[in-house]
Amino acid sequence: MAGDLSRLSLNQATTKHWSLREAVDGCVRAGIPAIGVWRDRLAEMGVAAAARLLRDAGLHCSSLCRGGWFPAATRAERAARIDDNRRAIEEAATLNADVLVLVCGPAPDRDIRAARMMVEEGIAAILPDAMQHGVTLGIEPLHPMFAADRSVITSLHEAIVLAERFDSPHVKVVIDAYHVWWDAGVYHLIRRCGARIAGYHVSDWITPLPDVLNGRGMMGDGVIELRSLREAVDAAGYRGFIEVEIFNETIWKMPGDAILSLMCERYLAHVAPT
Repeated sequence: MAGDLSRLSLNQATTKHWSLREAVDGCVRAGIPAIGVWRDRLAEMGVAAAARLLRDAGLHCSSLCRGGWFPAATRAERAARIDDNRRAIEEAATLNADVLVLVCGPAPDRDIRAARMMVEEGIAAILPDAMQHGVTLGIEPLHPMFAADRSVITSLHEAIVLAERFDSPHVKVVIDAYHVWWDAGVYHLIRRCGARIAGYHVSDWITPLPDVLNGRGMMGDGVIELRSLREAVDAAGYRGFIEVEIFNETIWKMPGDAILSLMCERYLAHVAPT
């Protein structure tokens, strides 16, 4: 396929039914140079074996998904989640991942303000571990429709303000076009992020939305100005990989190689520098 794929990365969510080995082999066949790894697939293989697999394939790990999920109803539960994040940091270091993506988690009750404090406290608790292992923590804001069940961090403004409080090169943000495209201030906020952008994810917002969680579209099938957003992220100074992260039952039913072929085609048509 003609075109520059040098910044393209496959987020494993896009080929949900592939094992890590299958995803790595698929990337090699398609000429995709990087992969965003999910921890459930990582656990199936083992961290050391996965690191060898990526190294032998010449594939870069653009992210590890996911850490976070800090709020919990009890002190013991919160401590357990901190411990799990520490394990995720060690895994990210072993894979030499560019960023550990933090999906921060929902409130365990109706107190969303307290849950946001738990997120900040959780990041503070694991930051020394991230510094020790040389791992970047990337706060990923989710669309507000996920506030109740996935993350109380629901805007890019919220995420960058939180990252700025730590004033650390190990705490940054991950921008996902699907979650931020709607924000009237998104371009200003991207400029504000500047060097604090640790990752950039793309998919598309299709209408009508077929499913809240599993309704993301392939690039070009929806309404997001993907190239303009990518240009803004680049202008802010980001030069890292661009992950395609799609949750969609219809796409998951396609053969994995067909998903990657379509993904490459649409990335070049709607996202990549021209």
